[in-house]
Amino acid sequence: MSKETYRNTVEFQVSGNFALFSDILTRPGGEKMTYPIPTYEALKGILSSVYWKPTIVWIIDSVRVMNQIRMVRKGIRPIKYGGGNDLSYYTYLNDVCYQVRAHFEWNMNRPELEKDRNENKHHNIAKRMIERGGRRDIFLGTRECQGYVEPCRFGEGKGYYDEKGEMPYSIMYHGITYPDEAKLKEDKGQMTVRLWSPVMKDGVIDFIRPEECLMKRHIKKMSIKLFGEENGNFTGISEFGRGEEIELDE
Repeated sequence: MSKETYRNTVEFQVSGNFALFSDILTRPGGEKMTYPIPTYEALKGILSSVYWKPTIVWIIDSVRVMNQIRMVRKGIRPIKYGGGNDLSYYTYLNDVCYQVRAHFEWNMNRPELEKDRNENKHHNIAKRMIERGGRRDIFLGTRECQGYVEPCRFGEGKGYYDEKGEMPYSIMYHGITYPDEAKLKEDKGQMTVRLWSPVMKDGVIDFIRPEECLMKRHIKKMSIKLFGEENGNFTGISEFGRGEEIELDE
């Protein structure tokens, strides 16, 4: 738990009966199998469901695995692309609970939103949204795995893997870097898939930053979607110029 704590850090607990952080190698075959631990991208998606604005980029710092890692296999009848249903077996995590620590940074790829860079506003709204369980539904990796968010203090309470030492994992999916959040020059204008090899120490996994992932691949070229009234997709941008007049209790 030596990860640096930032001024705009948020901490929360997310739990659920089932989770499916699907191994990318099992997706093409149709029978998904979960990773034993949550991915960076899945946790970022959960936090984005709690509170998201294009002005900020959420950085997941650490996750703490609270419950014993247990898996269960279930028969599923997914919809086939050609119509009808198919029979598949999905392997889920059962009875999961995680403590998460994260912070946000300004999205420097969006200069059009510079007037919305009010740290106290976004931090306070994010904390309130955590207290209320999020703005949108919370899913643990996939749509059928409902999750529940509540505030916590990272490191408090007893976890199953406390004092269990180090548990290294093999190469896993870290996440996707889209061009609007790319920091490195070679990732600009690209959709990039990232991989890494995590290590859990006493139940805690400290994530490396997206730009620190050395194992990555550019999937395709992609441009940044612009926001603004002139683009017809963000009518509230004119309110950013009013500063203290912005209503914080959204």
